[in-house]
Amino acid sequence: MSQKFRISGIASSAYVHIPFCRRRCFYCDFPVSVVGDRLRGETSGTISQYVEVLCQEIAITPAFGQPLKTIFFGGGTPSLLSTEQLQRILRELEKHFGIASGAEISMEIDPATFDLAHIAGYRSAGVNRVSLGVQAFQSELLQRAGRSHSVEDIFAAVELIHQVEIPEFSLDLISGLPHQSLDQWQDSLEKAVAILPTHISIYDLTIEPGTAFGRYYKPGDTPLPTDEATVKMYEMAQQVLTSAGYEHYEISNYAQAGHQCRHNRVYWENRPYYGFGMGAASYVEGKRFTRPRKTREYYQWVQAGGVIDCDVTPPKEVLLETLMLGLRLAEGLSLTVLAEAFGEEKVEEICRCLQGYFDKGWVEVAEGRLRLIDPQGFLFSNVVLAELFEKLG
Repeated sequence: MSQKFRISGIASSAYVHIPFCRRRCFYCDFPVSVVGDRLRGETSGTISQYVEVLCQEIAITPAFGQPLKTIFFGGGTPSLLSTEQLQRILRELEKHFGIASGAEISMEIDPATFDLAHIAGYRSAGVNRVSLGVQAFQSELLQRAGRSHSVEDIFAAVELIHQVEIPEFSLDLISGLPHQSLDQWQDSLEKAVAILPTHISIYDLTIEPGTAFGRYYKPGDTPLPTDEATVKMYEMAQQVLTSAGYEHYEISNYAQAGHQCRHNRVYWENRPYYGFGMGAASYVEGKRFTRPRKTREYYQWVQAGGVIDCDVTPPKEVLLETLMLGLRLAEGLSLTVLAEAFGEEKVEEICRCLQGYFDKGWVEVAEGRLRLIDPQGFLFSNVVLAELFEKLG
């Protein structure tokens, strides 16, 4: 029997979903609402209403444990919020949970969705880390991906970020786009490095059902790059970025020393976190829950009291989640910590399952930690994880 409860626990991180975009990108399967090119937080009643309901959800969520050490505004396009709307959400979080001194407050932003007043306002409100959704530095690729910004918009956005001196600046790129060549990919990597972000995220395109790309293409179809080409893109990113001084600290993420994303490490270390907003996921007291993905249903859920109905995650699933998430990190997983949580026999079983991948040079145990070897272990992480899920599940 499932158990009904309201979220409580010792989570010290919060994800806040802002589901509004000017248009839906062709690869996107996130829960978003399209508002067009003219509306943003200051002028959209739809966005204003959502902020009201979001703050209601925060207000009815019991708070236990430590103040928030990380907050992540994701989307969607959070940079469509007005400064006042962002401040309102942060005040609600501060009121009900507290925000720790030195907390990392991250915000996803898109080129051409903010001006100097907005980014300065976000900075003044407490945002100290931004993640700029660049995706590509070629106009034709941006258009083919359904992005609403231009290459010129990218450099204008970067100038504004530098102007207000936000201390943590991450930049996102996508590899494996339709018609994307290796030369274009190298050009994007080199332009990204020249901008000097403290952090770079590299995502390989996934064709999701229900997206525009999902209707246009099937994996392996032309004009999608071949598997061989996408492998070369991954290896190229690893070579270019590490040569430029970025640490490849997670399968898809690179950071200058001391600039890893503290919030995302909460996920990879399988630690608890609150989730707020339409479609947002939370993991508190051993229970995972995803809020309704449609606006009306989400509003109704909040009005009904935000009651969550789900089970505690079984120990076997916790183990598999811990392996799936922790092996994404370059440092991998501590065998001592695994043994304390799941037992020595389980650790020995895990190592036996992976023996073939030790032999291939994809996996190693070093300094008491189980980890994938960069780049081949990262490249074939899905193969390794599938083996673990099959044998341990």
